[in-house]
Amino acid sequence: MTHGQNPPQQHAGSVDLGDPELNARVATGMEAVEQRLADELAVGEDFVLEKAAHLVHAGGKRFRPMMTLLASEFGKHPGCEDVIKAATVVELVHVATLYHDDVMDEADRRRGVESANSRWGNSVAILSGDILLSHASALMAQLDVETVAHFADTFRMLVTGQMRETIGPRDGDDVVEHYLKVIEEKTAVLIASAGHLGAIHSGASSEHVDALRTLGSLIGMIFQIVDDVIDIFSTSEESGKTPGTDLREGVLTLPVLLAMEGDGEVAQELRSLLDGPLHSDDDVNHALDLLSRSNGRERTLEVVNDYLARAEEQFDRLPDIPAKAALRSLCHYTVSRVG
Repeated sequence: MTHGQNPPQQHAGSVDLGDPELNARVATGMEAVEQRLADELAVGEDFVLEKAAHLVHAGGKRFRPMMTLLASEFGKHPGCEDVIKAATVVELVHVATLYHDDVMDEADRRRGVESANSRWGNSVAILSGDILLSHASALMAQLDVETVAHFADTFRMLVTGQMRETIGPRDGDDVVEHYLKVIEEKTAVLIASAGHLGAIHSGASSEHVDALRTLGSLIGMIFQIVDDVIDIFSTSEESGKTPGTDLREGVLTLPVLLAMEGDGEVAQELRSLLDGPLHSDDDVNHALDLLSRSNGRERTLEVVNDYLARAEEQFDRLPDIPAKAALRSLCHYTVSRVG
């Protein structure tokens, strides 16, 4: 671990953030977010709510609400009612995007349960995501016009990222830059929003709001790229997932794109093999073997470390309080997951 910090540890259904008082405040805030989510999903027709609540009740890490609460620590009113509303908004939007993603990806499962599209069909899954967006919009209206405007930009980026991924790189696009732009728009933007909203609704200074928004984006980039490395280079026992899932779906992530660059034999064979989804286990295993012999992992970790260095620049803009140490520890722990 860099900086000699210990990673946030899971215990008793909560997260140890390295400071007892911070733990207590964040735990209280997370309970309030859960209650607010339940309240939101108790209003409406039963046949709508059953579907809309499906993925919310399935759980998930709730990382975005936690990021909102941690960002609020830098303001005068950490964990206040408006911060709880903002954290709930971020989670509702996140879950809404999961419903839509599962339709586009034709996913069978999500968060350990049957996906909504698999259980009820694509139309119901899309409408379930839409109703969550309506609940999020109603909560935003209780905050202020700036929050509504902020999320208008966030929605635009989320849709742009999904469209960019769906269409794929255009002629002349650098495939690595295209990949990084997609995850910035699809994943990082909502974690950036969590940082922004937590800070602004707790009364943080404009300098700290900007640092936490930027930091949220960088953390989102680090998380996604590390997940992509784990998908390729970790065993099922280490990750709890089947290696090469992205390859089977024809998704070329950063480690693969970097491994395919160059004129070496491994790169050439990878380019030939990965011209579409891999349907057989033999092909997937062959691709994983080629990737293990490539420099894709090392080059990807160089990119991760660059994002980590940029995150450190943002940490330098923030005061030394327990929430800063918790966020920094979270960043470095994420990177350490790749071994």
